[in-house]
Amino acid sequence: MADTKLITFKVRRYDPDKDTAPHWEEHKLNVHDGMTVLEALHEIKAEQAPTLAWRSSCRMGVCGSCGMFINELPMLACQTQVLHLNTDVVTVAPLPNYDNVKDLVPNLEPLIEKHAAIKPFIIHTNSKEIDEPTGEFIQSVEQRDEYSQFTFCIKCGLCLAACPTVATDPLFLGPQALAQAYRYTVDSRDCGLQERLVALDAFHGPYQCHMAGACSQACPKGVDPALGIQLLKRTLVLDSIGFGKKPSQLSKVMPLADVVKQIEEFAPPPRTVIK
Repeated sequence: MADTKLITFKVRRYDPDKDTAPHWEEHKLNVHDGMTVLEALHEIKAEQAPTLAWRSSCRMGVCGSCGMFINELPMLACQTQVLHLNTDVVTVAPLPNYDNVKDLVPNLEPLIEKHAAIKPFIIHTNSKEIDEPTGEFIQSVEQRDEYSQFTFCIKCGLCLAACPTVATDPLFLGPQALAQAYRYTVDSRDCGLQERLVALDAFHGPYQCHMAGACSQACPKGVDPALGIQLLKRTLVLDSIGFGKKPSQLSKVMPLADVVKQIEEFAPPPRTVIK
């Protein structure tokens, strides 16, 4: 029998049918090396708290269902080993920046709605070719590399839970949707940037990002959504002056002299600090 360590779990409970506000429950459990927080919750439910609710599925860090606020950080419960937290007390709460459905279950509808808003699919100039392709949409290795890392997103929602802008602006699209907007826009097969601009508005789009980088720190798959947002900003700026567009999106590139003239016409704001 492997050695075990007694760990205190502080689990936030909330049943909307019974409770007026969330509350904390303590459960003690002998934890062995390699036990994950998700496994610990299963044992607590089986032996101490039969009504405890959470969401999980694959147990392999693939489905993204078991996102939780563990020791005040958004993590996947199935990937987080209890003893690796190096503490005798483990707190488990639902992800912040989402409404709480019950106990450890967050309402992820805003995540899915924002993801859908940026049209996360290939938009081609010839819709018939998409529905009834006459051949393959060939890409080079270099074209694939432009967006490859952003395809690893599993929609776990941890990045929105970590984002300080989402905490203050619920309408902010958030790192998940914005990184995916870049993923599809930079895809060589896609021509849908103009359609996505409806969602990528100035008030709740990429320019609301304060570049805290918390989303990339929380991401369990190394997507680096903060990088995606910065690249999206660059794409939008270059697109607005005629660069960055793919040939299928652009009928005529603005001459460089006209670009320089356009930039020079923007007067800087008055100085606020005078040395």
